[in-house]
Amino acid sequence: MTGPSSGTTSANGRRRYVLAGIVVALGVLTGGILLDVLGTILFALTVAYVLMPVQGWLVRRGLSEWTGALAATVVGFVAALAVFAPIVVALYFRIEQVLDAVEALPRELSVTVLEATYTVEAGEVQALAVDYLSAAATSFALALPVLGIKFALFIVLMFGLLLKGDEAGRAAVAPIPYDYRDVVYALTKRARETLYAIYVLQVATSIATLVIAYPLFRLLGYEAALTLSIMAAVLQFVPIIGPSMLIAPITLYHVAIGDLVAATLVGVLGLVFVAWLPDIAVRPRLSRRSAGLPGSLYFVGFTGGLFTLGPIGIVVGPLIVAIFVEAVDLLADEVNGDATFTDLVEADDQEPPDAAADTETTLEESTSQAADD
Repeated sequence: MTGPSSGTTSANGRRRYVLAGIVVALGVLTGGILLDVLGTILFALTVAYVLMPVQGWLVRRGLSEWTGALAATVVGFVAALAVFAPIVVALYFRIEQVLDAVEALPRELSVTVLEATYTVEAGEVQALAVDYLSAAATSFALALPVLGIKFALFIVLMFGLLLKGDEAGRAAVAPIPYDYRDVVYALTKRARETLYAIYVLQVATSIATLVIAYPLFRLLGYEAALTLSIMAAVLQFVPIIGPSMLIAPITLYHVAIGDLVAATLVGVLGLVFVAWLPDIAVRPRLSRRSAGLPGSLYFVGFTGGLFTLGPIGIVVGPLIVAIFVEAVDLLADEVNGDATFTDLVEADDQEPPDAAADTETTLEESTSQAADD
């Protein structure tokens, strides 16, 4: 009676894995065909994953699945527009001012140390910076139509993922045996927390940076205060160093032109209010649902993802690192339980009692056999 049933179960299992292999193979083929828009697809996937609780909340308030997905898509669209539109506007309208500021820098900088004066030639670096900025502005202008198409694709994909997210999740979990689904759910939870930290925490901190930086730069007399504030807000996505990457060059610029008072003001006030205060004021209030990924690992994922995958690596890099860390933690819990590393080291230093007893028994048996012989 159990033979046919066992054979049917085995056949169903093989069929499931064959179907999973076909899906993976077709997914790889599809990814190769869509390689140029793969970053847009990944970005839409991660944003939709973060917005799924929003859609669920709207559906529970009486909206239909379709209307809730549309409303959540509008939320994502507005958020993306609020993040990227100021960057585009700043790059488009302020690039000439940035070029003029770089060209106005002195071609030689004299530094006096211990009554000895050293002259630093900056003309070649200045020319390279101007060429790079000009080329970047030209490339950005030529890429605007393509960016517009990708943004439209991002919106369409996000709506589709929000509308059919449950079906996609069921299909992804289907080939996985039930005994291992707890692992998948743990990795999924870590992915959700990491994306929350990247999007919600970082965007909220960036908005706070923009709100604080704009009046500060205006009070310090900068004409491009809005552009500098937008740059500081964008740099909040860079872990650990963040807006310091903007404050330091501005400070060095004032030092180069001999305005030490302005250098001191922007250096001190910028680091305190722009680079430090938003992290202290915003992040602790929103961090309870974040993944708690250490800053060093977040920085590794950010830089590695950015250099390997381009802009989408800013999200994918930390996400992959967080999932890897979660997998390592699951393996450690599976093998070692609640024991700490110190407990394991101390246990390994002590010979197990069973092993010692087995050794003594073996020696006694060997001695007895030798006596009998």
